[in-house]
Amino acid sequence: MRTGGRLLVDQLLAQGVERVACVPGESYLAALDALHDAAIEVLVCRAEGGAAMMAEAYGKLTGRPGICFVTRGPGATNACHGVHIAMQDSTPMILFVGQVDTAMREREAFQELDYRAVFGSMTKWTVEIDRPDRVPELVARAFRVAMQGRPGPVVVALPEDMLVATAEVVDAPFVAPARSWPAPEDLDALARLLAAARSPLVIVGGSGWDEVGVRGMAAFAERFRLPVATSFRRASLFPADHPNYAGELGIGPDSRLKARLAEADLVLLVGGRFSEMASGSYTLLDVPVPRQALVHVHPGAEELGRVYQAALSIQATPAAFARALDALAPAGEPAWAGTAEAAHAEYRAWTETPRILPGAFQYGAVIAWLRDRLPPDAILCNGAGNYAGWLHRHYRFRRFGTQLAPTSGSMGYGVPAAVMAKRQHPERIVVALAGDGCFLMNGQEFATAVQYGAAIVVIVVDNGQYGTIRMHQEREYPGRVVGTQLTNPDFAMQARAFGGHGERVARTEDFAPAFERALASGKPAILHCLLDPRAESHAKDFAPRRTASA
Repeated sequence: MRTGGRLLVDQLLAQGVERVACVPGESYLAALDALHDAAIEVLVCRAEGGAAMMAEAYGKLTGRPGICFVTRGPGATNACHGVHIAMQDSTPMILFVGQVDTAMREREAFQELDYRAVFGSMTKWTVEIDRPDRVPELVARAFRVAMQGRPGPVVVALPEDMLVATAEVVDAPFVAPARSWPAPEDLDALARLLAAARSPLVIVGGSGWDEVGVRGMAAFAERFRLPVATSFRRASLFPADHPNYAGELGIGPDSRLKARLAEADLVLLVGGRFSEMASGSYTLLDVPVPRQALVHVHPGAEELGRVYQAALSIQATPAAFARALDALAPAGEPAWAGTAEAAHAEYRAWTETPRILPGAFQYGAVIAWLRDRLPPDAILCNGAGNYAGWLHRHYRFRRFGTQLAPTSGSMGYGVPAAVMAKRQHPERIVVALAGDGCFLMNGQEFATAVQYGAAIVVIVVDNGQYGTIRMHQEREYPGRVVGTQLTNPDFAMQARAFGGHGERVARTEDFAPAFERALASGKPAILHCLLDPRAESHAKDFAPRRTASA
């Protein structure tokens, strides 16, 4: 006989869970006790939002659900940030949350919530386990739901009495999610569309990829000499140094790349939903029927035809589809020969040289330096803000799984994601970039980095304001700035107070030696970089192009 708490942890072990993120709570003490003796690393976080974002980052890194434990009520609502990211980013994740004793339900007991009502619109499935004998069944189902089709988050509520009740039941087996493969006739139809095309473009995005799939897509692009673009914050799905890479269709893309999409007669969209950010607010492809012949490949049947009515819809996981492309070979010299090389040359020119900013600290030059300095397997993490636009434009991601960034646009993501990435890959350099506003939304997780020896480097770009919103204000209500100015602490001193390494960087030439000292310290580090407020740029006009005054 095992308690519900022990059964739960045994199911996590059966599913190969390596580590969980949590903020402890009395509502799931029995599960915490079971974790005491389990071969699972428990990362104790400082706030539930950070814990949930760590779990979401694990899902991005591994393709298996990231696991987060939080207590009921305010713990659950604080964790909503990470759940929403997992939903919009199509990331497998499971949030286990404490619940009141089953005898107290419907009385609005202490911290009681109806989790199906709270999380219903931002999860693939929300369930409450009432009996311990159902733990193996429902946890295995949670893993499967989180991974199959379009991946996403699952919330599992754990009534306090269920966790201490006992049952005799067999553990569920390891869950390997079913993959959907393209049918032979789908590949034949794609071959016919390619044969008839004059100016095709491939767009890769979404989740469900792996290293083999990314290599397969690159090989397919080479054989057919196709230009390939990545969608918003999915840049590590295609190597930036590949001669067929055309750039990112994110916020403020290169106008030449937008023109290529507009002039394309065939668009192969693999894995992504081409939602608001990637599609330029749904303007780059007509809704519901695009001008271009659209081939949409997605693992979720519910996403095919949800927005765009494609000429050919293929339900397949991106990794499986990329493997299946090995069967296709061009009949001869394609009509679009040379366009991939031209698109890549345009991408290189667009990303090569950052513009000069007001002030002594040239943020663009720093990103270009990191581009040249960091190894291909370095992992870069960021949240939301205009500072991220410089990274997305000027940094070049060369390996799969090296970009952790929320397509949902959630602030505060970079630091917790970096902590999880460093625990998962301690041998690799992990860098988090954050604006001053973004950093303080989850900067407390720097303490978690110190506690677990996760030697991340956090680059805080401080311009004393919520810059993106300030730019919207300047555009829509010139001269009427309100609610966006910030007074900040000394972030370098904060790093040292936590037990990490911290330095202030006021000049561009001081950044490189400070970064090297941060790496050499072997500690979690913060580089507090002082950006002239005039350097802030207009969000809708892509951060690296215009100043606030412009």
